[in-house]
Amino acid sequence: MALTDAKIKAAKLENGKKVQKLADSEGLYLLLNKSGKYWRFKYRIAGKEKTLSIGVYPQVTLKQARDARNEAKEKIKNGIDPSQAKQAEKRKQFNDSQADTFKSVAYEWIEKQAPTWAASTHKSTVARLERHILPYLGTLPIREIEAIDVLSVARRVEAKGNIELAHRIKRMCGQILRYAVATCRIKSDPSRDLQGALAPVVTKHRACIKDPKQAGELMRAIQGFTGTHITACALRLSPYVFLRPKELRTLEWQFIDFEKEQITIPAENMKMKQKHIVPLSKQAIAILKDVQALTGQGKYVFHGARATSRPMSENTINACLQRLGYSTTHDHCAHGFRGMASTLLYELGYRSDLVERQLAHSERNQVKAAYNHAEHLDERKAMMQHWADYLDGLRDGAQVVPIRRGQA
Repeated sequence: MALTDAKIKAAKLENGKKVQKLADSEGLYLLLNKSGKYWRFKYRIAGKEKTLSIGVYPQVTLKQARDARNEAKEKIKNGIDPSQAKQAEKRKQFNDSQADTFKSVAYEWIEKQAPTWAASTHKSTVARLERHILPYLGTLPIREIEAIDVLSVARRVEAKGNIELAHRIKRMCGQILRYAVATCRIKSDPSRDLQGALAPVVTKHRACIKDPKQAGELMRAIQGFTGTHITACALRLSPYVFLRPKELRTLEWQFIDFEKEQITIPAENMKMKQKHIVPLSKQAIAILKDVQALTGQGKYVFHGARATSRPMSENTINACLQRLGYSTTHDHCAHGFRGMASTLLYELGYRSDLVERQLAHSERNQVKAAYNHAEHLDERKAMMQHWADYLDGLRDGAQVVPIRRGQA
């Protein structure tokens, strides 16, 4: 006799039995044990008798159990084993859930972005992700991430006093979530509502000398530096070329063309990922030829103190300035040669397009940027020689009159 809801509710294990079956119809039955009541469907396929688990009563009602049995029978008619089909669906759901965790989407986003990043950017991004984000969000399904989840991760970093990193963490989470939107995992980025939720970043300007008299004193101090010859050459070259510290210390001999009197740094070695030409003054050429006798057979113009196969340490120039008595946080730092050049070149009357191009600042027009590495090159050559002569004049205490030939 078929089961009814009343019979199912009243059903109890008979005395002494650990398991009991209550038949319904067409292979469907209710299995009773000490733990509860379970729906099962017994069927035959390919000559073998098998059992399909349907669910637990009362979460699965009598009607739902019969519907599931009927669906299973249809599969059997079509040669499909319902137990195998159920296991395949479970595997699919598991794989889908794993594919849509924050962690998996984050690594997928990194894989997509990596071809456009420098190796250092890739390394630092993965490091931030694995240290500050994944321990808290990694196992969560991407669709369940809310604004408060992102904020809590960022505030952990903020609480340690690193406000800038906290903003970077929030921004990275937003980039990953927007990638999830673009790939149809979620409908919107919940981190978009976190504007103003973190303490603002206080911009700290790098220390640099902007006064001509102080610049002359700095040039005299550099001239009197008594460190190793390679280090002294790197320090002496810094004010003449005003490259970024990393671009200077990783400078390679293959980038230097003494015949053309210029350095050509490929895009992948530049912060803005744009090819950059540095016209060389006579002073800069003399310094490079001086150090060539020591490092010219290697890769780097300024190799490391311990290994010639590696570039100079990132702290070397700052350490030199500190030895000369300059505070790199208040007086002048390695990056400060760029600020000094920018300020004084403007005072000398040079146009912004010449100065900014020589500083290799970002070009907003990306199409134009691909072709402008040699823009105004003749004028820039003249500017760089004038700049070197100007610095030497300040160093030697000569009266230097601004040359306004660079004005528009």
